[in-house]
Order: sequence, then C-alpha cells, then structure tokens
Amino acid sequence: MRIEFWGAAQEVTGACFLLECGGYKVLVDCGMIQGRRRDELRNREPFPFDPATIDAVVLTHAHIDHSGRLPLLVKAGFRGKILTHRASRDLCEILLRDAAHLAAQDAELDNRKRARKGLPPVEPLFTTADVERTLQHLRALEYGERRQILPGIAIRLRDAGHILGSAIVEVWLSEGGLTRKLVFSGDLGHRGTPMLRDPELIDAADLVILESTYGDREHRSWESTWAEMAEIFTETRAGRGNILIPAFAVGRTQELLYSFHRHFDQWGLGRWQIFLDSPMAIQATQVYRRHDDLFDREASAMLARGEDPLKLPNLHLTPEPEDSMALNRIRAGAIIIAGSGMCEGGRIRHHFKHNIWREETQVLIVGFQAEGTLGRRLVDGARRIRLWGETMKVRAKIHTIGGLSAHAGQQGLFDWYANFDGRPPVCLVHGEPTAMETLARRLQDELTAEVLQPRLGAVLDLSQPLRKLTLQYPGERH
Repeated sequence: MRIEFWGAAQEVTGACFLLECGGYKVLVDCGMIQGRRRDELRNREPFPFDPATIDAVVLTHAHIDHSGRLPLLVKAGFRGKILTHRASRDLCEILLRDAAHLAAQDAELDNRKRARKGLPPVEPLFTTADVERTLQHLRALEYGERRQILPGIAIRLRDAGHILGSAIVEVWLSEGGLTRKLVFSGDLGHRGTPMLRDPELIDAADLVILESTYGDREHRSWESTWAEMAEIFTETRAGRGNILIPAFAVGRTQELLYSFHRHFDQWGLGRWQIFLDSPMAIQATQVYRRHDDLFDREASAMLARGEDPLKLPNLHLTPEPEDSMALNRIRAGAIIIAGSGMCEGGRIRHHFKHNIWREETQVLIVGFQAEGTLGRRLVDGARRIRLWGETMKVRAKIHTIGGLSAHAGQQGLFDWYANFDGRPPVCLVHGEPTAMETLARRLQDELTAEVLQPRLGAVLDLSQPLRKLTLQYPGERH
C-alpha cells in the first residue's frame, strides 16, 4: 500500500499520483506539464510506470494540467476506466480535442524549422484519434457517491468549487486488514467564486494531499475585486481604446460572463461591445448551461426567475477565424475575452499584436500566470514582448485582478485543512517551492501539522504508521 508522486511535485502543473493497493494500481490525475518550453518537452518522455499495468484513473477535473496526458496514457497501453464527475467528462471532450489540435499545430511549426535544418520530422504529442479513444474510457460519477472501483479500493467525489465538475477525491485503501483513507484536494476553489458552490469540507483522513498554488499569498476580497473591476470599466472611455482579457476557456470565462451579467448596469457595460473570441470557451459555456444544477444558490435563483446568468445583450460570439480577425479592425469600444489564459497561444496573442503597443489599451489579467509564460512576464512588468519574431513595446496598462482566482488563497487552504479532525499528515503538491514552503510553515506553526513536500518520484509507504512519515526516493542513498 503506497503512493508515488509523479507530477505537480514542487511545481504547479502535471498532476499525477500513483496509488498501489492489493496488487492494483490507480492514478489520480494525469496532467500535462505546462510552462517553459523545456518543461513542456517533458511531456514527450515515457511515463515512469507501465501504463498497461494501471487499472483505473480518477480524474479530479478537466483542466489540461490534470487531464492532458490521458491520451498519452491510452496511447501507451492503458485500458482501464477513467472515473470523473459527469460535468468533467463533458468538459474533457472539449479540452482534450483542443489539446490535440494544438499538438498538431505545434508539430507542424516545429517540422518547418526542422526541415530547414535538415532534421527529421517529429510526430504530434498525440492526435485527435488518440483523444477519441481516450474519451471512450471516461465514466461519469456524481458528487457524494461512494463507489468500489477495484477490490480494496473505493472512492467518493466531493465538490471542490474550482470549475464546473471539479472534485475533491476521498480514497479508501484496504489491504491485509489495514484501511487508510486519503483525501486529494484537487484544485480547491476560492470561497465565494461566482456561480459555483464553495469547496466542501471534510473532517476525516489518514493522509491529505493538498494543493498549494497560492500558499504564499492571499487574494483580494471580493468586495475590493468588484470595486476594481467597476473602476476599470466605468473610468475607461469606450471611445478611446479596447479592453483585452486573456481568460481560460473553462471556468474563468464563464465566471466573467456571470459577473458581467450581475454587474451589467453598475459597471456601465452597456457602453461596450463584448466579444467572446474563443471557440472552446463558447462550447464550454454550453456545457455549463447543461449542468446548471451545479450552480450556487444565487445563480440558481436567477435561473428560477427565468434569467440566463451567462447571457448579455451586447455579447457577440466569434467562433470562426474570420470573425476573430475582423476584431483587429476595431480601434475602440471593444471588450475582448480570448484564450489562452496564460497568453501562451490562441487568439489573445493576435489581439496583443494589434493593441498592446497602444497606450489607450487596457489588459486585464484575471488568472494565475505560471512562471515562464507571457502572461507572467506582463504581470512582472515586461516593457517589451516578442510575438512571431517581432519585438513590440508594452504601452497598454496591465491590471492584475488577483481576487478572481479560481484557486483558494492561503487562508482558504489553511481553513480547509484545519477542518480535519486530528490534524492528519499532509503532503503539499501543485505549487511553486516558495508558495509551498510558506504554507508548510504556517500549517506547522499554527496547527502543529506534519507537513511533507514531496519531490518528483517520492514514495510513501502507507502500511507504516502515518505519524513521522518519511519520503523515500528509490535509487537515492540514505
């Protein structure tokens, strides 16, 4: 009975945790490694385990840093079930197909460069066919349903409040008369997130695997966040320039649309034309509508009154490339929501090309920006950026709206863990080292928690007493 850490260990992306119990093997998440190019190249490396020996996967949610290597897993021989919430199943269809499309584009671009150097071509990371095979393995679960997935292994999903269908995963492992309960936080949502319910609290575990993305900082209050948004929209003259919002297609875009609906008059949004310039976000918004039974009390009350909380009178959808290109002729009065959320690809970069060098442009950064991404460079104050080989000045005003994060801040992570009886040992994952270390110190100092910070390849023997746990690294001398 053991757990191995094969992703999101001392880094934010690539979540992948291997459980072994009674001769069976289960993965919790199988996410894409994102960030710098050298980090993303690691996605091409073989798995550190044999995918054909994995009996099942439990997927916490659909975001690519949790689901993106599933097609590679299937391609390498996995034949089991992928268990996830029904909304995550539907969102995975959108996200994984888009990932295959991007992989094909990346391979085509790389192969042009390789051809000029006389190098052999490379294959895409995975194809649309790989994704279609992967989708056949998905099985839908509901929140609160405890299910035996293999002999000696049971799971239950709880609402994580991060994106639609996101889940905290409770896992019960039983072997040789010994039972251990593990709780994986997945990505914990920010309490008060528009439209979604708050993360569920759990009070019992033998071991907690806790995300730490914002372990070293707190978000602005919702009140000050709404005030900042109101100031930007009401004081920016629609006749002068455009507002660009790079946003994740799943989660952040729908929260923005809901917030625009809720504050439409207060923020003076009727003065603007609003464009949702992301085919994937348009599809994801339809998934949100199909699963509106998962909305929080306020959004549910809107639905009961006959309102569509994701609809705006001046919202224009631009799914086709020519629709998107036409936006670049608009010099003022447009609010453009486009992907990618970290500005590493997608249509937002084209809008930057036509707007970011203009002083009258406003850019709203509304989500986490990983180290090494263009979005992070803008947040850190870059005055010049390169797009398609061209260097351009950043004259636009960059606003970082930290309060809109879909991740719990340090206090939210602290409070969620503090609800567990007996302060079980906790492994921090899914965070940069500084964030992880800061959260670890607070949990230790204020709650006397036993905190571990596993590196890639760490192993925990769960058959041993769970106090004073020791991380093992096979191949290292001790």
